[in-house]
Amino acid sequence: MDITEILNLAFEAIKVNKLRSALTALGIIIGVASVILLVSLGAGLRNYITSEFEKLGSNVLFVLPGRVGFGGRGPGGATVNKLSLEHVKRIERKVKNLVGVVPTIQQFTTVKYQNKVQKDVTLIGTTQLFAEIVNLPAVRGDFFDKSQVDSGKKVAVIGQTIVNEVFATKDPIGEKIDVKGQKYQVIGVLRAQGSTFGVDQDNAVIIPFTAAQRQFGTNQVNNIYAKAQTQTNVEEVAKLMKKVLLEDLSEDDFSVLTAKQTLSTIQAILGVISSTLAGIAAISLLVGGIGISNIMLVSVTERTREIGLRKAVGARPTDVLLQFLFEAIILSVLGGIIGLILASIGAWVASRFIPALITPWSVLIAFGFSVLVGVVFGVAPAIRAARLTPIEALRHE
Repeated sequence: MDITEILNLAFEAIKVNKLRSALTALGIIIGVASVILLVSLGAGLRNYITSEFEKLGSNVLFVLPGRVGFGGRGPGGATVNKLSLEHVKRIERKVKNLVGVVPTIQQFTTVKYQNKVQKDVTLIGTTQLFAEIVNLPAVRGDFFDKSQVDSGKKVAVIGQTIVNEVFATKDPIGEKIDVKGQKYQVIGVLRAQGSTFGVDQDNAVIIPFTAAQRQFGTNQVNNIYAKAQTQTNVEEVAKLMKKVLLEDLSEDDFSVLTAKQTLSTIQAILGVISSTLAGIAAISLLVGGIGISNIMLVSVTERTREIGLRKAVGARPTDVLLQFLFEAIILSVLGGIIGLILASIGAWVASRFIPALITPWSVLIAFGFSVLVGVVFGVAPAIRAARLTPIEALRHE
């Protein structure tokens, strides 16, 4: 028997038991789809975050409340925020080689305009240098200036989502929006940023820090952003900022992070999460392989007389072995192809909320592993079928 004939027999055997074959391949389908999808989500997020930090610039620094890092506390948890405007002023006075340093007050709020209401808006109170430090300019109109910050003028720069949802086709420049009962005149529209982890970055309003202070009655600062003059003195600036803040804060009260450190930490966390989830998903491939082995063993038992007849009319043990082995491999390959299709669909759906990137190596590893599973778990049933003697097989009831 040639290979083509053996393959045809293997396909015919799979077609005869369509439901059983589909259920047998299900474990492989789930495993391949899960591995590819999870790896693609991890790769997409890493690429997206890297590109966002590249836009931000490698000479940007952040001061966050609490100790941030592996095993540390992050802002917004049980940590008490002790950062204040005074700390920003000290950094301005004592730290050299800075382009600028800005405080931010951040809250979620509701924005109203006439009969339109936009919820879950990120409201940021900051100074005129914010646009330069985080590379977020106004693409229409203007960002507020120092005089508007000093006077606490009620002006606002809005994100593209606010423009689309609240103003639609109307030009927002010069219009007044209601932010928690206070009227702010729109003077600019920010560059579109897109979504991060399902959070719309364009659903935002930025107002002068002094106006935010008065509105919310606070001298507290949520975060501090700074920008070093060059990339080469970022680490030195970070050390100086930390030294200044330690004058009246403890190391547990804040974290000074460079853009590079923040990116490395996020990528490391995403790498660990992606690898762990992909490893868990790969277990389903092994389970699928065990399923193939079990079904193929049952198939050998059910087709014992068929095997005996084939051997009686001249089929060699190698022919029988290859037929059953090919059946297992074909089930694995079909499962891998369907799993790849499902992963592609899943990545397309997920990309609406979270960046997803299907990488060639993830497809090759998942698909290659599925074929390997078919070979490894198909060998035992194939050998068992090949070892049957014609007399024993024909005697089987």
